[in-house]
Amino acid sequence: MLKEITPLILTYNEAPNIERILQSLTWANKIIVIDSYSTDKTLEILHSYPQIEVFQKKFDSFASQCNYGLGKISSEWVLSLDSDYVLTDELIDEISALQAETAINSYSVRFKYCVFGKPLRGSLLPPRKVLYKREKGIYQDDGHAHRVVVEGNSIILYSHIHHDDRKPLNRWLSAQDRYMVIETQKLLKTPTSELSLGDRIRKRKIIAPLIILIYCLILKGGILDGWHGWYYALQRVLAEILLTIRLIEAEKLQN
Repeated sequence: MLKEITPLILTYNEAPNIERILQSLTWANKIIVIDSYSTDKTLEILHSYPQIEVFQKKFDSFASQCNYGLGKISSEWVLSLDSDYVLTDELIDEISALQAETAINSYSVRFKYCVFGKPLRGSLLPPRKVLYKREKGIYQDDGHAHRVVVEGNSIILYSHIHHDDRKPLNRWLSAQDRYMVIETQKLLKTPTSELSLGDRIRKRKIIAPLIILIYCLILKGGILDGWHGWYYALQRVLAEILLTIRLIEAEKLQN
């Protein structure tokens, strides 16, 4: 089935990450990259791989970038990836054993979050639909994130993708603050009855960072991962604190 798949990747200044995902895609005949006008060495790295086609588009939203990318793909199947993902050998073997002609229209994959290359026992990352039939999928924005909506049957694969972001902390902080502005608008504009349990807790503000700390360290076993687990837990707590501050600010400005 691998020959029927085209990987799709979004990039913007991903030089610290992009090499690792590309090294796990050497089996692909063609890779489509939608770049938001990177200014670091991302394009230099991409152009060193002959099977990569790069299209540049000014960023407006993740869903818009992905839907634009789908229009550049002609294969039946799409493998939608972030620049900080790494496909495990087990996942590649599992995908290669799939049948191209099937009643299944999409496959979801579980993630292992990595801190400086070390996979953690658990994280907040849910399974995500990453492999699907191109003609069945369309992307929609969901808060600061995005998701693909795929018609028809879907199953979860057994193997994992590693999420291994090595960008500097200042890039992470800047991105999280932008994301939390968008999340704030989503939480304030969406009726509480339509929010997930997690988002309802986040809307309560102060309690969410404390719950996240306990969830990451105890329920997800992060305390057993040593300083890597603490690093991840503190990252997630910091992100929730940013959201809490943004929520308080937005609510006060409305009064």
